[in-house]
Amino acid sequence: MSEVKKIATRQSYGEALAELGKEHENLVVLDADLANATKTDTFKKVFPERHIDCGIAECNMMGIAAGLSTTGKVPFVSTFAMFASGRAYEQVRNSIGYPHLNVKIGATHAGISVGEDGASHQCNEDLALMREIPGMVVINPSDDIEAKAAVKAAYEHEGPVYLRFGRLAVPVINDNPDYKFEIGKGVVLKEGTDVTIIATGLCVGSALEAAEMLEKDGVSAQVVNIHTIKPLDEELVVACAKKTGKVVTVEEHSVIGGLGSAVCDTLCAKAPTQVLKIGVQDVFGESGPAVELLKKYKLDGAGVYEQVKAWV
Repeated sequence: MSEVKKIATRQSYGEALAELGKEHENLVVLDADLANATKTDTFKKVFPERHIDCGIAECNMMGIAAGLSTTGKVPFVSTFAMFASGRAYEQVRNSIGYPHLNVKIGATHAGISVGEDGASHQCNEDLALMREIPGMVVINPSDDIEAKAAVKAAYEHEGPVYLRFGRLAVPVINDNPDYKFEIGKGVVLKEGTDVTIIATGLCVGSALEAAEMLEKDGVSAQVVNIHTIKPLDEELVVACAKKTGKVVTVEEHSVIGGLGSAVCDTLCAKAPTQVLKIGVQDVFGESGPAVELLKKYKLDGAGVYEQVKAWV
């Protein structure tokens, strides 16, 4: 997979907004003094009159977006995941979630792959925080193609949506004519019979790499891309568990409250199954090169392979 094209999903976010802006005049973009980093400057260059820089005031930005949504606008609020889900949590919950307003939150720089910015900026708790808000759709795309499709789907969806994007360039894995994005529907990327690896975001690529390595050891691993954490594709999760009897979840997020917890909630109620949760193990991140951090926390292909092999 090292030879395939790599693009950061935050870049995809900016490009998707610029394209959607041509089709929909009611689309507006808000940012908190980070347009260059979140890549909403791509939209700003084309539609400066529809881009609002709210300054370093994320909580206020959520309130502005809430107000705009009541006038028929479809606001995409953009900032780092740490600020969108952490600093502005109360405003997201009370001003957007509670009245179920049509606001889209584009959260970039999520997970430990933020790299050198360190633990204060490496948000590994956002999926948990956002999936707890009633009515909030939570999406974590795996690559450029999926990220752009997710932005379009978010615009078309009526209600609040949280979109998670990364800083690190990741392999394009959905470049095929049959690819289709649908909120709440997972995608089987590889069939298998011994274990199901359910991954999300950046870790989908890692899961595919791990599955290739496992195949050489005689372990047939099914790989599933769950881009929508909420609503979760429970039907697919249950079907996979019944098929292979073992399930592994992989996410660049805490193992508490994210994809792993969502999958376990479903299987506990509908199809009790052994589950191994791979992710950030209840620790904070640290400063360092993104690729090296992924290796250290065993979220790269080799790390996922090592953990699945030992467990299976």
